[in-house]
Amino acid sequence: MLLEFEKPIALLEEKLASMKEKALQKQEGWVMQAIQKLETKIKNLQAETFNNLTPWQKVQLARHPDRPYTLDYINYMADEFIPLHGDRTGKDDTAIVGGFAKLSDQTVMLIGHQKGRNAKERQARNFGMANPEGYRKALRLMQLANKFNKPIITFIDTPGANLGIEAEEHGQAEAIASNIQSMFDIQVPIICTIIGEGASGGALGLAVGDKILMLEHTWYSVISPESCSSILWKSWDYKEKAAAILKLTATDMDQLGLVDEIITEPLGGAHRNHKEAAATLKQVLLQYIHALQAIPPHQRLENRIAKFCQMGVMQQEAN
Repeated sequence: MLLEFEKPIALLEEKLASMKEKALQKQEGWVMQAIQKLETKIKNLQAETFNNLTPWQKVQLARHPDRPYTLDYINYMADEFIPLHGDRTGKDDTAIVGGFAKLSDQTVMLIGHQKGRNAKERQARNFGMANPEGYRKALRLMQLANKFNKPIITFIDTPGANLGIEAEEHGQAEAIASNIQSMFDIQVPIICTIIGEGASGGALGLAVGDKILMLEHTWYSVISPESCSSILWKSWDYKEKAAAILKLTATDMDQLGLVDEIITEPLGGAHRNHKEAAATLKQVLLQYIHALQAIPPHQRLENRIAKFCQMGVMQQEAN
């Protein structure tokens, strides 16, 4: 799938592939020089395009169906992974996955939203929109990690929690609220990373931690641009305007002091190179884990609480 702003790059890449095929046949020097010039032109166009994306284009990129999801990152990052299932009260919600993993020499608990790659899997995983059972499963795994003193890493990628009547009947709000409250009490290090979409309470249910990270082309907001547009203007036609107003990009979040670091993606986006994106993220995560483990648990908790208490604080000068 190509997004509109990716099409000029794709056309040049097709031309490049054709030229390389001809070069193999003719082995002429001028063709190789033309190939090098075209490669440089493509890299420059990619850099210019992806360094100047609008907020709405960032939203589109975060939703790209070829972007790596939680299980993709686990596959590339973890030397070992033991998946754990179920909330022990209702069912196993596959919109959230998790389990113990080995990152280099470090054992951690990995938990994240999981979307599907095809129509059948997307339906089974509800497009990454978790039910209360999913958040209760996540909390069970976090408490298990706390029991065995293992750091927790969460991956956030959801358009929001499931909005169905059944989810509300099963206590959706309570499940998310319990996660938020409990994550302030868990003593082991918690690192949260937005790897795609970070929307509403569905994201917050996994997003309370010592460090909050965002991949370069992701978004994080209380509401999606489309929903914001439909509320304010009674139409989705203003979604691009809403995306700009919401200040939802990684750069916006960093400027507002709501995230600790923006993780650079491969040129053209993480969907172009899963392995490179995962390697970069893994290196950053291990650095933060080691740094956080050096802090006494009680101090980590105090820092975590202070971090979130400072969010949204405004100072008003007296007249």
